[in-house]
Amino acid sequence: MERSDQALFYVGTYGPEDGETIFLCTLNLAGGEMRVLHGTKGIENPSYLALNAAGTILYAVSEKEAGEIHAFSVDPNTKVLSVLGGQSTDGGSPCYVSISPKEDQIFVSNYSGGNVNAFPVNSDGSLQPMSSQVRHTGQGIREDRQEAPHPHSIIPDSSGERVMVCDLGLDQIIFYRIEDGLLTTHHEVDMPSGSGPRHLALHPSGKWVYLVNELNNTVTVFTNDEMFGNLNILQHISTLPDQYAAGSDDTAADIHISPCGRFLYASNRGHDSIVLFTIDPSTGLLTAADWQTSGGRTPRNFAIVGNMMLVANQNSGTITSFTIDADTGRLIPTGNDLGITNPVCIEFL
Repeated sequence: MERSDQALFYVGTYGPEDGETIFLCTLNLAGGEMRVLHGTKGIENPSYLALNAAGTILYAVSEKEAGEIHAFSVDPNTKVLSVLGGQSTDGGSPCYVSISPKEDQIFVSNYSGGNVNAFPVNSDGSLQPMSSQVRHTGQGIREDRQEAPHPHSIIPDSSGERVMVCDLGLDQIIFYRIEDGLLTTHHEVDMPSGSGPRHLALHPSGKWVYLVNELNNTVTVFTNDEMFGNLNILQHISTLPDQYAAGSDDTAADIHISPCGRFLYASNRGHDSIVLFTIDPSTGLLTAADWQTSGGRTPRNFAIVGNMMLVANQNSGTITSFTIDADTGRLIPTGNDLGITNPVCIEFL
């Protein structure tokens, strides 16, 4: 089924359990054309996906009031998903899932539940009941968005001994040590009030970590102190053009670094764009280089494969493909869209 000129990817969406909500799709790496190959039912609002290294197991959150995390096996030939089962996250609106480096645990953050979880993984990729949970407390300065904790992402740090949790409601990145399957608070990194930390990207060199802040539309650059499990702030930079007057609909969403480590991208909802930053190879500092329209409304998650980027435009129900200029990092529209209702997450095989 796999061809050298094609890349396969899954799309997570917002939709009901009795409808198709995870889609297996294919991308033509030469021209950017996309099409749907298969749809999977049985999970409501699979808004974030994570695939293991071998591409044999897919994990998906079910972002609903009584949150769940589901595991699916991937057919080695067709790549169609089969349900392995799910577990309760004991919290509302789980919005992020990540896999430990040893692939023996997965981690989930629950946006409205205010809690983060760890789940042991069985040998077949299915999930055991929750082994550890931490509930955050407190609030931020914005009564409309920071009235309570809102953990928005949870990812292992470069050592694999800790996880980093971005809490949009608390304006903090919280480090947890992973000890015998348990999450133990290690350290907090305070962000500017009202910034709303959302997602992280680790530089391929391991030297720097980059954070997209949803509420004040910025990216923060850190030096990565792996030995002590800490981040030291180097820079804050806007994701929006200087002359643009941001409104209440303008919120930054996702962040990724090109495989070469020279370019960083972030998505802007409201402005409906992908911003390109160049990364200084000696300092890690960012310089804004370009803004490209996302090709639709409300760009949420996006993903890079080879010299191509796919952007999930949630509110226009489209995924748009771009080629990436190897020299400048600029995005060039291919002219191709794929229609999928409420696409919110893209995960390449």
